[in-house]
Amino acid sequence: MLIDFILLFLLAGVPYYLLLEKIPFIQKDKIFPIAALLVITGMFVSCIFEHKSSMPFIVIAFFASLFSLYKANETNNLHKLTYYILFFNAPLLIMLNTKESILYGASLIIALLGVYLMGRYYVKNYGSANYQSVTGMTLVSPYAGLILTVYFTALALYPPFPNALLFLNGILKSEINTLWYIVVVVIFFGNFLIAVRVMAKTVFGKPNDNVHYIDISPTERVLHLLIVSVLLLLSIIGLQEVIS
Repeated sequence: MLIDFILLFLLAGVPYYLLLEKIPFIQKDKIFPIAALLVITGMFVSCIFEHKSSMPFIVIAFFASLFSLYKANETNNLHKLTYYILFFNAPLLIMLNTKESILYGASLIIALLGVYLMGRYYVKNYGSANYQSVTGMTLVSPYAGLILTVYFTALALYPPFPNALLFLNGILKSEINTLWYIVVVVIFFGNFLIAVRVMAKTVFGKPNDNVHYIDISPTERVLHLLIVSVLLLLSIIGLQEVIS
């Protein structure tokens, strides 16, 4: 029971970002790294201690997830979006078997890390991580548009990206019940709708004439290429897990 409580917190089963957002010296762009570190800690704890999540904890995580989905739908800030999406996916991290949870969690965090870094690119070039006014990036800053498309396509659970494959693998290797069906359907469509919403607002559409567009630098391209390469490696692992 104690391990369940610990993992409920560490794996983002409760929205502790509400507390972090109220601490004056913690800026919004620092919350995702803190949350990601705690989730990674939770993965290590789940490896060390044998456990089986109880139904009440899963229900708590699911209702907290719905709240995070609402928050993700309301924000236009990439930094906030990263930790909202992380918390939205928390029920899967708690419900999946240990191996499947770690693989899906790693893929999720890496894709969100890419989005987080793109948020920093927005801050540097456009003054904030808000993306609502920065439209039509594919036409005027193609590298940035392509990178965002890759990350959000992965988060939308499109195959052959690793999130989709590891999501499927986790389902195939779990005991299915009514709650499972509800959680899986909500998380699948929630991820899809959030990702499509962001791409529609900033990647596609007509460029804003009032914005001076700046594409990502060569150094940033190399960094994002490394992140995409890790996602590709996880795709291969995910495919192997599905067919094994």
